Amino acid sequence: MPTLQSYGWNEHFMRHSEQINSQSLEVARVLSIQGFKHLLITETGNVDAELAGALLNSREPEAYPKVGDWVLMKRYDEEGIIIDILPRINALSRKAPGTQSTRQVLAANIDAAFIVQGLDRDFNPMRLQRYLQQTVQCNIRPVVILNKADLVPDPETYRQAVLELGYDCPVILTSALNESQQEAWTRQYLQPRHTYILLGSSGVGKSTLLNSLLGYRLQEEGTTSTSNRKGKHTTTARHLILLPNGSMIIDVPGMREFGVTGESGNEGVHHPLINELASQCRFGDCTHQHEPGCAVTTAVQDGTLPELVYRSYLKLLREQYHFKASEADKRRNEKQFSKVARQIFKHRKDTKY
Repeated sequence: MPTLQSYGWNEHFMRHSEQINSQSLEVARVLSIQGFKHLLITETGNVDAELAGALLNSREPEAYPKVGDWVLMKRYDEEGIIIDILPRINALSRKAPGTQSTRQVLAANIDAAFIVQGLDRDFNPMRLQRYLQQTVQCNIRPVVILNKADLVPDPETYRQAVLELGYDCPVILTSALNESQQEAWTRQYLQPRHTYILLGSSGVGKSTLLNSLLGYRLQEEGTTSTSNRKGKHTTTARHLILLPNGSMIIDVPGMREFGVTGESGNEGVHHPLINELASQCRFGDCTHQHEPGCAVTTAVQDGTLPELVYRSYLKLLREQYHFKASEADKRRNEKQFSKVARQIFKHRKDTKY
């Protein structure tokens, strides 16, 4: 039976567990979540668990346990109650779909993100830059997988287009149906006891990739809608899966929206190419849009900075600013509501007889 070390238990989590585990609670990792049920892996095997009421009432939804989290639990009969969550190394988040500015945490404690695009019809550099930007700002190393390379005449041109985006990350050309290609890149990038996540739109071949990595069919392979040429969802929930080579992968349903939020206190979109040019701008607070002496806009004009990268940068910057502004408004409203609630409680307490 795999041990907790097989699932990524390390000194970081051990240290925090010793600091906060005063009740001799059991350590576990979240493998999947279905409604209120959390499937956990413990030292003795799998167990279903639910959140303790105190945990539910004291945390924001984004701080609830997610797939990949390490938690402390107490057993009751055949099930468990999750009492606390160990501090995360990182967490991959996005703006939740819809108009409200809320953060949705997809998974936690990830070593690298495999961002998959299909070369048959899904390849979109601006969407890819969105994934790359958010992943990097969540302190997760990105790896780009360009799948279905066998379906285009010159796949290398697609790889070069990704490299021109300026992110220092590996770019893999492969076909999920080519066994030798699969073995080549997985041998290099999938390390035992490390946790990875598969990201991408529906129909890019994530399920086919996962089935190939497992050596058997876990997910049904998706088809593409004939009406809109978009992929159909085959994965319906996030799951952490232990692969035969000892690495772990989190499979995520295909996402049509991947809004940026800005993480780790970042005030702007920190793109590698633009960061490098920004040091040459005349003004330290240059917005790289209309100021004289801007090295970024000059680079766009002379062609050394791809216009596609620049336009995508501005779009992501506006989105991130809007998200942070809306999030700040929400916090102010919540703070005001709490203040009013305290005043009402005090008034009721003072006038009680």
